[in-house]
Parts: sequence; structure tokens; C-alpha cells
Amino acid sequence: MTEPASTHPARGASSNPPNRFEPWSLERDVDWFDPDEPPPATLFFKDHSTSILSTNDSPDVGFSVSVNPYRGCEHGCIYCYARPTHEYLGFSAGLDFETRILIKQHAPTLLRQALNSPCWQPQVIALSGVTDCYQPIERRLQLTRQCLAVLAEFRNPVSIVTKNELVTRDLDLLQDLAQHQAVAVSISLPTLIGDLRRVLEPRTSPPQARLSAIRKLADAGVPIGVLVAPVIPGLTDHEIPSILKAAAAAGARFAAFQILRLPGAVGPLFEQWLGRHAAEKKEKVLGRIRALRGGKLNDPRFGQRMRGEGIFADQIRQLFNASRRQSALSHGFPELSTAAFRRPDDRQLRFW
Repeated sequence: MTEPASTHPARGASSNPPNRFEPWSLERDVDWFDPDEPPPATLFFKDHSTSILSTNDSPDVGFSVSVNPYRGCEHGCIYCYARPTHEYLGFSAGLDFETRILIKQHAPTLLRQALNSPCWQPQVIALSGVTDCYQPIERRLQLTRQCLAVLAEFRNPVSIVTKNELVTRDLDLLQDLAQHQAVAVSISLPTLIGDLRRVLEPRTSPPQARLSAIRKLADAGVPIGVLVAPVIPGLTDHEIPSILKAAAAAGARFAAFQILRLPGAVGPLFEQWLGRHAAEKKEKVLGRIRALRGGKLNDPRFGQRMRGEGIFADQIRQLFNASRRQSALSHGFPELSTAAFRRPDDRQLRFW
């Protein structure tokens, strides 16, 4: 199915780099940033996955199981580490990632089946672990809300990270889970500068809208925190104190950060973005990134990929910790409980 283009034509990527798995690629003469050219429309495709729980054993991710209702993300964040995953689908990590979105229409049913299975050992599920589960199409399809309803019915703990204020739509379900210490939400906020947000992560909620979401969640009694991610050295790192201060004032209880990662095709895309939107800072930013990554733009090693190393990494970490303490924020997600987990279908069978 085809969805009309958004009224906001901005895109994060300006091109489609070659897919590393494909022997050929298509190069267009059209510059999508040319005001005389129509913006690329977003297309949505049905995903026929037969399972919904994704597992990983990465020692530095923070969760083992996740649910991702969507593949690709219309938010269009230029720095998104998930962009290369679109190459496994035959698409590009560039414009394709934000304009070719796969919809797992059976996600709620598959999740219910998985939690009902006697093989399921109750544990925290991340929603989502790859692309944002509250990206624009969620407003209409409500797949994330339906998955959240299943998790609330089973009282299975869930952690959520999003850049979209749409999460406040689901306050009723989040409050239900909060009563059982079974939910924590983190609002990802890398910058408070509206003009920078518009080109860095063009279809996300504005910074003030995200702070408002923190306030609404806090007022509703939902454990809420802020994730300063990604921290871009030489571009956004100086904002760490103001971001944490603003989040704490809005009601955030915990905080974490992640330094920019540029795996695969994301590196060239980010370089291209710097040349277009921050040319005067391009060499400084790239130099800082290389200083964090052993002279390269990316370091995939576990333990290093999230935080970097060297003097600039130490400075960012020290600035974050000092600012976090000053804002009276705890570190990282709160511990969630599986004590209230239940299988509603089992209770019905016992009744009969």
C-alpha cells in the first residue's frame, strides 16, 4: 500500500548509497533537496514474519529480547545505527530506510502466541530494539499500542525508548504496567536546538514536545527517563548539561547516554549530511569521532562501540556523570519485575 507523502518533506538522507549485498545499484539524477523536485513518498509493505520476538546476546545492549513492529523508520534520523539492517531486505541504508517501511501487521497476535507458550520465561522485552515503535505510521496503525495491550494483559515487563511524543497516547496501558513495576520509558533527546533537530532527525517530535511527553508520563506515575543519544562530539556534546537539566525539570527520574555510532553505510551518509548542513564543523566533528574510534569512523567492538575511548570519550563521560548528579537523576533504566506475570488463557482453562 502507498501512503501520501508527509506535509513535512524533510528527509535525513539525501541519497541511496549502494547496497553492500547487491551487485548493482541505481543512481538518480534527481536531488531530493531541490525545492523544484517533489519529495520522495513513503511506501509501506506488508511484512510476513511468522515470529515477533528478536533475541540477542550482545553484552552491551542491555536487553535480550525485543519486539519491533516496523522495519525501517520514517523519522529519518541521519545517524541511525539501524540503517544498515535495511540492506538485508534488498533496500538501501539511505533514503530507502526512511521511505520503504515494512509493517508487521500480525505483531500483536504473534506476541500473544509467544507469551502464551510454556517455553516463554518471563523477562523484560524492549519495545523496540531497532527502529522507533512510535514512528509516524503508528498513529494510524496502532500496532505498538496493540502489542503494549498484550504485554499489559500478561503483565510482562517492557522497556521503551522513543523520540516521539505519541507514546503519551498509551498512558492508560503504561499506568497499568507501572502498577506492577513492569514498565520504564526513556525519551531519546540528543539536542534541544530546534533548527538542528529539523535536519538531524527530521520527522521526530520537536525537543519541547518530548519534554512535554516526559512531564505527562511523570505526572501519570510512569517511570520516565531521558536518553541523551546519540552524543555527537563536536556538535551536540556541549548540550549534555542543559538536556539533563531540562529533562529533570520535566520529571525525568533516570538518565543514560550513548555516543554516536556509524556502522557500515551510516558513516558516508553522515559525512554527506555534515557537508550539507554543518560544513563549517565537518572536519572538527569527524576528527573528534576518529579520536573516539581509534582513528576510524566506527569501532564495532563490544564495550567500545557505545562509549568510545580516549580523552574525548572521557570528557563526555565525566560531563554526563557530573550533570546527571547535579540534576539528581539516577543512572540507567530502573529494575523491572516479572513477579506479576500471568497467562490469562491459563486462568480461563482452570475455570472451565
